[in-house]
Amino acid sequence: MSIIVEFFAAPDDASAALALQTGPRRAFASLSFGNFDPEEAVVEWEQLLAGGNVEELFEAGEPRLVGGQDHDGCVVFAISPRLSAALVEADRSELKDAAVAWSSQRAEDGEFIDTEIAEVILSDLAALVSSARRQGQEVYCWVA
Repeated sequence: MSIIVEFFAAPDDASAALALQTGPRRAFASLSFGNFDPEEAVVEWEQLLAGGNVEELFEAGEPRLVGGQDHDGCVVFAISPRLSAALVEADRSELKDAAVAWSSQRAEDGEFIDTEIAEVILSDLAALVSSARRQGQEVYCWVA
């Protein structure tokens, strides 16, 4: 289980990878959360908002690692273009439905995520993605 989860906007993979050691807060606008597996979450969110199969997304290499070593310290990964588009296109009720479904999925696996917190995470992330797109940037996640 991760301790710190920060989603942030950056102009490209190389810039995003610079956040690996110190985190993105000093250089990039970011959202900070904690106590959930963001790599698993972004795949589940994509499945909930855009359809598709979770296994297929993992097999396709989503989420795409930008820096660090998975399962060994800090990592930075990119939010997929498909998830980014789904977040921007989703209205408030779609985000709420996805949050409720995600919270239920996590509960089935023994992980408690309050539905209101899940909705805040998805809504705030959708706003970050929208802002990033307007600036020609992508959204990444730093996990420590």
